[in-house]
Amino acid sequence: NRNMTSVQSIDSGVVRGTCHHDCPDTCGWEVTVEGGVAVKMRGNPNHPYSLGELCPKVNRYLDRVYSPERILYPLIRTGSKGSGEFRQATWDEALKLVATKVHEVSAEFGGEAVLPWGSAGTQGLIQMNSLDRRFFAKVGASRQVDSMCGATAMVGSTLTLGSPLANDPMDIEHSKLMLLWSTNTRLVNRHLWPFIEKARANGAKVVVIDPLKTMTAEAADVFIQPLPGTDVAMMLAMMHILIRDDLLDHDYIEKHTDGFAELKAQVADWTAERAAQVCGISAEEIESLAREYGTVKPVFIRTLIGAEHREHGAMFFRTLTCLPMLVGAWKHKGGGFSRSVGSYAETNVDDSVFDVPSLSDGKERRPLSMNHLGRVLNDATLAPPVKMLFVYNGNPLVTAPNTELIRQGLEREDLFTVVSEQFMTDTAQYADVVFPACTQIEQIDVVPSWGHLYLGWNHKAIEPLGESVANTELWRRLSRACGFTEPELFEDDESLILSALHDLDIEKLRNDGFVRLSLPENLQPYAEGGYSTASGKAMLINHGLPAVGLPALPTYAVGTEMAIDENSQYPLNLMSPKTHVRFLNSSYSHLGHHAEAEGEMFCEIHPHDAEKRGISHGERVRVFNDRGSLDVIARISADGGRVRSGVVVVPFGWVGSRTKDTKSVNALTNDQLANYGGGVAYYDTQVQVEKI
Repeated sequence: NRNMTSVQSIDSGVVRGTCHHDCPDTCGWEVTVEGGVAVKMRGNPNHPYSLGELCPKVNRYLDRVYSPERILYPLIRTGSKGSGEFRQATWDEALKLVATKVHEVSAEFGGEAVLPWGSAGTQGLIQMNSLDRRFFAKVGASRQVDSMCGATAMVGSTLTLGSPLANDPMDIEHSKLMLLWSTNTRLVNRHLWPFIEKARANGAKVVVIDPLKTMTAEAADVFIQPLPGTDVAMMLAMMHILIRDDLLDHDYIEKHTDGFAELKAQVADWTAERAAQVCGISAEEIESLAREYGTVKPVFIRTLIGAEHREHGAMFFRTLTCLPMLVGAWKHKGGGFSRSVGSYAETNVDDSVFDVPSLSDGKERRPLSMNHLGRVLNDATLAPPVKMLFVYNGNPLVTAPNTELIRQGLEREDLFTVVSEQFMTDTAQYADVVFPACTQIEQIDVVPSWGHLYLGWNHKAIEPLGESVANTELWRRLSRACGFTEPELFEDDESLILSALHDLDIEKLRNDGFVRLSLPENLQPYAEGGYSTASGKAMLINHGLPAVGLPALPTYAVGTEMAIDENSQYPLNLMSPKTHVRFLNSSYSHLGHHAEAEGEMFCEIHPHDAEKRGISHGERVRVFNDRGSLDVIARISADGGRVRSGVVVVPFGWVGSRTKDTKSVNALTNDQLANYGGGVAYYDTQVQVEKI
């Protein structure tokens, strides 16, 4: 059934859609259109998860759509790289220039001299990654691999569970004890909070474990603040106490786990006192938490992805997922563990249809890490070198690690850079050609969620402004300009969607704007075991890990850059969390309403560390290391409770146009890859702070 009416906008009426942002909430919305103009946007009141509420960013989404700063026509660079000087061009002229460059680079250096870099500016099924995969396969381009977010966490939990599948987050409402571990739920997962409050109203307790005193921590019943990167030590001590005090579900352990005896020996000397010294908290806090975890039922652990941003980030999730095994938490509705439910979307979504091996003649293409863009662009030994870069769905000069090295690469005169964008971002300023991209209400898509079990349809509400196009249309136009003729490169949007969806009510999805994935109503994946491992049991011990140089059992380790003392050149651990209610990520911080209310970029520092450096609240300071430096305002909390001594915070999200020296916090961050999963160690970053 290929009813093409859903790809047409309407002149007047209400159109249902779905938020595309990189966020676990994937909210449903409704857009009111009058005379072809979107005049109102509100949450879809019938959406079972977002319940009619949108966040402070998306509440003003129409300001973004109709912003006078939008890029609405193709642009060709006229000034020096980074100057932001461009002239308007026709689509034919811009496409011809890019297509000519693709063929020239491929002829001289081979297709692998072309590199795509795409992130999660949209998480839609077809607008994030579909025809781009086919286009770059046809070109024979290098392959983008690894992930800035998600992959390390997914792999870490898989090392215990055998798959990334875990509990439905909405089941937290049935819990009696909720551990929100390294997640700022009220800010970054705000639509889950009402379900937490529902559990609270029924007598449940909220414990927040986080190195920063976030707005979620402020609302907790209990807040535990370990030093950054030490959580695994705390988990090992909890296991020690559960075993010591026999707060175990022996039946579940016996039937559904492998390696309990080895785990018991591993944690035998991880006493609360030992972990307390590592974590910088009291032994009593660990003892109390472990006893509650072992006695209260149901008990639910909720985390997201922040803790993965370390060299040993996978171990956080590997270890955390062992805890529910010991107490049999999986057996109870409202018990267990949840990080992402995105993998459940595979039940009804198969995006492998977007890969067409014949387009690349079955040849293996060179993999290059998206987290090492700076290294790749500056590597004189890379053969072939990257001579052409395509950037879409992202702004690496703000969001990727070690951005000053990326900037150095983007300044290369021999690098031809193509950017698809809605606004003149930090990265777009270095482009040779910029193509105008649609916003979500100007295109069709289906949006899977990684925070709940509902798939969202996004109808096109209005026609694209100016000459902007959806990502899929960009790749079709580029394929045509390059002279490619394979039909797979030109498949229409509705056909792409319908070819990837299966076993669900598509008409209901279209009409309501959402449909639940085809899963059991009572989703308790491990209530009776059934782990996706060779034995069918959870791997408290993973016998395959030593072969790849990793420990078979949960183990505490410190990242390479973190393993220094307070007398070193860079003694302070830098954290770069999302803290801004009005922009949160980098996609809104260039817009006045979102940015101005949040003030200037700042460095939050503990009073003890500030006093040692002669720094007062509100003074300008320099935060620096060997990778870069930032000129920011010092913030010192009166009681020193928000950040620990030895830790400084420069929040993520500001773009160059909103900072003193046109740099973001990622000018400083570590681009070392996690030791498993291909993530990146942003939080394993050491800096110094000095008064300006």
